[in-house]
Amino acid sequence: MFPEYLLTDPFLQFPTETTVKVVWFTPFPGYEHRVVYGENLERQVQATTTKLSRTREDKVSHLEETVLEQPGESPVLRDIWRHEGKITGLMPGEKLPYQAISVHDNRQEIRSDRFILSSSPQSGTPLKILLTSDHQHKPMTAANIQKVRETVGAVDAIFFAGDLVDIPDRASEWFDDRRGNAFFPVLQGRANYDLDKNGTTTTYTGAALIQNAALFPALGNHEIMGKWSEERGLNDQFNGSYPRVVAEADYQRQADRINPSGDETIKNAWIKDRSFNSDTYEEIFSLPESPGNGRYYAVTFGDIRLVVLQITNMWRSPNLSANSQGRFRERDRDLNQPQNWGYGQHIFEPITPGSPQYEWLKAELNSPEFQREKYKIVMFHHPPHSLGENIVPAYTDPVQIVDRDPDGNPLVIRYEYPKENDYIIRDVIPLLEAAKVDLVLYGHSHLWNRFTSPTGIHFLETSNVGNTYGAYLKMEQSRRYVPPGYEPEYVPVGDPNGLDPIIPNLDPLRDKNQPLPYVASNDLTVFSLLDTGEGTVSSYIFDTRHPESEVVKFDEFTILNMTASP
Repeated sequence: MFPEYLLTDPFLQFPTETTVKVVWFTPFPGYEHRVVYGENLERQVQATTTKLSRTREDKVSHLEETVLEQPGESPVLRDIWRHEGKITGLMPGEKLPYQAISVHDNRQEIRSDRFILSSSPQSGTPLKILLTSDHQHKPMTAANIQKVRETVGAVDAIFFAGDLVDIPDRASEWFDDRRGNAFFPVLQGRANYDLDKNGTTTTYTGAALIQNAALFPALGNHEIMGKWSEERGLNDQFNGSYPRVVAEADYQRQADRINPSGDETIKNAWIKDRSFNSDTYEEIFSLPESPGNGRYYAVTFGDIRLVVLQITNMWRSPNLSANSQGRFRERDRDLNQPQNWGYGQHIFEPITPGSPQYEWLKAELNSPEFQREKYKIVMFHHPPHSLGENIVPAYTDPVQIVDRDPDGNPLVIRYEYPKENDYIIRDVIPLLEAAKVDLVLYGHSHLWNRFTSPTGIHFLETSNVGNTYGAYLKMEQSRRYVPPGYEPEYVPVGDPNGLDPIIPNLDPLRDKNQPLPYVASNDLTVFSLLDTGEGTVSSYIFDTRHPESEVVKFDEFTILNMTASP
């Protein structure tokens, strides 16, 4: 018997001048699904229904007993259905009430609350856009999103720079983790998260944002699963990614046995299951299919041309122990077992010259659609400039080095990342500078800091949402982990790529009465807002230790790239 409820409220995806998509999920296939809309809900459109193909649960999942019997050692598939109604024929910027309706298999009709849909706003419309990333079920996330709504009201869109959840194939992390802070509940005001600070517990609900505002996400490393397994837990599968090129070589060695007919579908599925995939992310969201199937894309929203790139790699531990499959080495026990190698922090989608993504980016930055918009924003996950942990080592393909004994036996397999080959700095940033980009938004290190390049590009990392992994400004404070003998190649403090962080210009935090150019705290949560009417990005801070305290605006800057203006 299928449960009789909607798994999410409806939310808005991929608005154009005359259309918008309404998406929601149910734990049952249903008899019929539709969207009613209009001033009196007098119009309707039938929804298309698909089933998520890889959503599962395992023994680590936090589930209510009424949702699914707690899995044992092996993951179990969890059936979830997605419904999408495409609303057409809208006037540019038109806003209308809407409601999602699902008819259960037993013919019971289940209706969502009423919300407001809209097509893409007209040029010149002042907009408020939330800039965020790295939610991942971290402790302060529900409080952060609740304070967004309480402080600035409704927003018109959310630009989300990756790491939406922790393990992307674990369904409960998206929909109904019993701890109360799953992805959709937080952004739909249906969270129920108890945050304990100084012995006081405060319950936060998040806020109803995406029911009425379009969500534009970027792929982070936490949206990508590794090698498929029917036995290993989902955490292990997430950590078990394998470079595509290596999986392809494995396939070629076994092709006659695996796929004697040479069927391309069989080949591609085999390689994907033995390398990595972002299938669940791609199946959940409605994003432009061409050219990157939603993994990279560009859209116009009001006066903004938003370019979203897939710039993310596999995060691995900096640990150098013999038992660690890390960013700098393989485990000793795997020296002669290449099928168990992790291949360091390998990159998921190339962004080097000649790659499909790079060539598409060049064309996009030169397109009329990009050139004519007032605000030019580029969003991706991995930081080009940061005081955080995750900017080291350089964003480049790992170079494998095998140290051997006199008899040729491997002693250690290690990886280096030549700084001069950082693809973001070497290849991408020059394109963005030439295109007079105004803002580059990213995440990954779970802190707030910003920078401005000599050419006038603003760089913002506003990912101290739910927790932090620290900031590294001065040697006497703390240092990033750098392997012995690897300095100065891997910079232990500051921005490895040479920019000075900017001190917040309204109310910076202080250490020993000195203003800090960052926020890195597990008590203070930060959010940032782009106001296209004012042309500003404002950042706000809330102290979760004091639930009744005010939200404080601590930084604000003008987004337009004045240095690059004619």
